[in-house]
Amino acid sequence: MTEDRSHETETDAERTRLRALVARLSDAELARPMPDGWTVAAVLAHAAYWDARAIYWIDKWGPDGEPTTYEPEDTDAANESAKPLCLALRPRDAADLALLLADEADGKVRGLSDAMLAKIRAKGDPPFNLSRAIHRKEHLDEIERALRA
Repeated sequence: MTEDRSHETETDAERTRLRALVARLSDAELARPMPDGWTVAAVLAHAAYWDARAIYWIDKWGPDGEPTTYEPEDTDAANESAKPLCLALRPRDAADLALLLADEADGKVRGLSDAMLAKIRAKGDPPFNLSRAIHRKEHLDEIERALRA
């Protein structure tokens, strides 16, 4: 039976949106402050962190491994702990990293076999969202609102 891969369409669209945003933003716009002490570039680095996390899990499981069940974590603590690292990156480097890791994460999710997708879904709550678009869209919307303000 073929697994549902509808998440790929939305993920592709948001990755394309990310690429267009990064291409059009100047370094000054990437350095623009955002709420809670973030900058546009740091928010992009934050999104890259969560893509890197998806990459970690897919690599850890391997092509025929056994997915682990999600263990709730304190995402606020993870985000706030990573914030100084995200802010320390040069804005253009943060933007480039967001693109690089979005491409890699999306490619790894797309490369999952139907059998592996079925295993992940059978766990009920994987440690990352197969639709990489959901989190990415949230932050791209936030960035675009901030740039319009």
